[in-house]
Amino acid sequence: MVKCCSASDLHYSDALEKSILFFEGQRSGKLPTNQRLTWRGDSGLSDGSSYHVDLVGGYYDAGDNLKFGLPMAFTTTMLAWGIIEFGCLMPEQVENARAALRWSTDYLLKASTATSNSLYVQVGEPNADHRCWERPEDMDTPRNVYKVSTQNPGSDVAAETAAALAAASIVFGDSDSSYSTKLLHTAVKVFEFADQYRGSYSDSLGSVVCPFYCSYSGYNDELLWGASWLHRASQNASYMTYIQSNGHTLGADDDDYSFSWDDKRVGTKVLLSKGFLQDRIEELQLYKVHTDNYICSLIPGTSSFQAQYTPGGLLYKGSASNLQYVTSTAFLLLTYANYLNSSGGHASCGTTTVTAKNLISLAKKQVDYILGQNPAKMSYMVGFGERYPQHVHHRGSSLPSVQWVPYWVVQITETVSQMTGTIISSQNQPLT
Repeated sequence: MVKCCSASDLHYSDALEKSILFFEGQRSGKLPTNQRLTWRGDSGLSDGSSYHVDLVGGYYDAGDNLKFGLPMAFTTTMLAWGIIEFGCLMPEQVENARAALRWSTDYLLKASTATSNSLYVQVGEPNADHRCWERPEDMDTPRNVYKVSTQNPGSDVAAETAAALAAASIVFGDSDSSYSTKLLHTAVKVFEFADQYRGSYSDSLGSVVCPFYCSYSGYNDELLWGASWLHRASQNASYMTYIQSNGHTLGADDDDYSFSWDDKRVGTKVLLSKGFLQDRIEELQLYKVHTDNYICSLIPGTSSFQAQYTPGGLLYKGSASNLQYVTSTAFLLLTYANYLNSSGGHASCGTTTVTAKNLISLAKKQVDYILGQNPAKMSYMVGFGERYPQHVHHRGSSLPSVQWVPYWVVQITETVSQMTGTIISSQNQPLT
C-alpha cells in the first residue's frame, strides 16, 4: 500500500471525483436510488432472459449500448488496482470507487457462474447497435448473448475476468469478507477454465468481437496477468509456481511498450516487480528488469528512450484512441514509483538512474496535459475546467429519451446531458 499523504492540488480531487462519477453514466441495469447522474434511467433489464440467464447489469462500452466482456473486465481490474494502490489517498471518494467496482464485479460474477464451463462475454449485436443511435433506456436493437466454452474457448477474456475478480477480492477483503471470498473463489474457477481450455475468443467468436475488440496480442499475456493477480490475492504458492514454470512461454521475456485492454505484458511486469522490490522474491527479479526496460523507453535522455511525444509533451502512440495509452502509462508510472519508494529502489537505464520522483514528474505532465495544460488550453475531461469537449460520442447523453419526447425529430446541436468525467480518446484536430 502506498504511503498516505494529502493531495496538494485541489483540481486533482475534482478530476478524481468526476472520473469516478463517469461510471454511473455507463451503468446498465436497474439503477440504485443513490444514482447521481439522474438523467440516466433503467436499461437492459431483460439482458440474457431469452437465453435463460441473468445478465442484467454491468457497464456499456464507450458511447455504445453494448456490453463487451474483455474491455469491461480490464477496466474492472484497473479500477481495483487503483483502489488497492491509491485508495488511502482518496478518502472522500473511495466508497464511490468501491461502488463502481462492485457494479462491474456483480455482473462478472453472473457472467462467470450462469452456466457451467462457460463464460458470457458479450451482450448486444455490434453491427446493429452501431447502426442505431438511441439511448440505452430506449433500446430496440437485438440483445444477443455470446459466450465462450470448452468447445469455443476464450482464454484471453476468461483470464482477464479472473484477474478482475481476484483484484477486486483484495479491495473488498476488509469491508465485505464474504463477498471477497466469493470473488476469489470464482476467480480461481474462471482461471482454471481459461488455462485448461486454451484458445482466443477472437477465433471462437469471429466477427462478433472483431474488429471491435479483437484479441490481437493473443491469450498468453492474460494467462500470466491472471495468475499474477491470483497470487497477489490468494498468496497461494501454486500461482507462484505457475508463474515460474510458464512465465517464459507466456511473455515474461518480452519487452513490450504498450499497456491496454488487449496487451497486459507491461502491466504484469510492473505488478510482479513488487514481489522482488518489496518482498525480495529473487525469482521475480526478471520482471523488475523488464519493467525498467519499459520505464527507460519512456524517459527522454536515457540510452533506451524510444517513445514519441507531441510538441506539447503528450505521449503519442499513433492510435486513433491515443489517450487510453496515455492514462494507462501514467498509472503504471505512478504505481511503479510507489514500489520504488517503498523499497528504496530505482530504475536502471544503462548508466542513468531513474528515480521514483522522475516517474511521478512524467506522469504528472501527462495528467496535466489531459486536464488542460496543453497548447489548446483545453481539458479533455468532460466537465473539468472552463473549456472541455461538448459533443462526445455517447448515445445516452446526446439526445432525449422517447419517454420524454414521444414524437420528435431531433437535430442535435448540443449535448442534452453532460457525460461528466469522460476522457475523450482522441480529438478531431492534430495532437500538439
